[in-house]
Amino acid sequence: MEDFLKKELTLKEDVYTFGIKVSSTKNITKFYESSPFPNYKEDDDRQSILKKGDNNQLAAQFKKFIGFKKNVLEVGCGTGQLAIYFSIGTNNNVVGLDATYASLKLAKNFSKKNNISNIKLVNADIFDDVLREDFFDFIWCNGVLHHTKDPHKAFDILAKSLKKNGYVLIGLYNKFGRLRTILRKYLYKIFGEKFLLKIDPTLINLKLNSDEKKSWIRDQYLNPIESLHTLDEVQKWFFKNDIDFVSSIPSSDFQYDYTNIFIKKSFGSFFSRIFNQIYMIFTSLGSDGGLFVVIGKKK
Repeated sequence: MEDFLKKELTLKEDVYTFGIKVSSTKNITKFYESSPFPNYKEDDDRQSILKKGDNNQLAAQFKKFIGFKKNVLEVGCGTGQLAIYFSIGTNNNVVGLDATYASLKLAKNFSKKNNISNIKLVNADIFDDVLREDFFDFIWCNGVLHHTKDPHKAFDILAKSLKKNGYVLIGLYNKFGRLRTILRKYLYKIFGEKFLLKIDPTLINLKLNSDEKKSWIRDQYLNPIESLHTLDEVQKWFFKNDIDFVSSIPSSDFQYDYTNIFIKKSFGSFFSRIFNQIYMIFTSLGSDGGLFVVIGKKK
């Protein structure tokens, strides 16, 4: 058994699998099986994945901060593009966990084709609790927990796998910042996809092929499970699991320096947190889905 696992899993085509049993998780896996998100382009290779990752300021900062010889977990890795990005050019041990086997197969096929060996893939439900405790130095869980049946419980399970002094990055849909997407969701139901193509900033501004557009629309507007959260709610999760607040995007106070998100920042006041979350509606954070990010460090 691999050292990052605490339960026996079946090795199926180089993917460790536990088998999905919970009906709500099965619904999510069926949803992503029909349209994996994000999908690979035919000409994707190591260089194109590196370029995509380097162009993502958050992911690039995370990878740089990780350093070397660390144990890294991406939760809800989907097709594994970020997990693969974190592994390329490093000697870190990267684990990608996802409930959709079809997505993990795409990740495994890509990593094999491109000779990327320092990544392991696990097909399991977060609630199966298959990962070893106090093992990972870094956990990335961005845009995942709000698609589970119980985000708080899911976070509690993941927090057990984080080492002392380890860092966790969690991204969730914001209760205030997602208002624009919620409004577009209702308009999409009334007027259809052609109308959505004219009002969704991601579909308008990014050069997406038809499969990528389909994946984005399904992920943002048709997902069967979705919940909304706040900075103060996540802070309670952190407190329960002995995790100190480090920083957030948007900022929890009125200092908007995101050049190093792993430097300890102030949690601000209730007013500053509410103000910045509402202000998301009028920024790119709100136009692109209302995702907010919080970083913590385990005591």
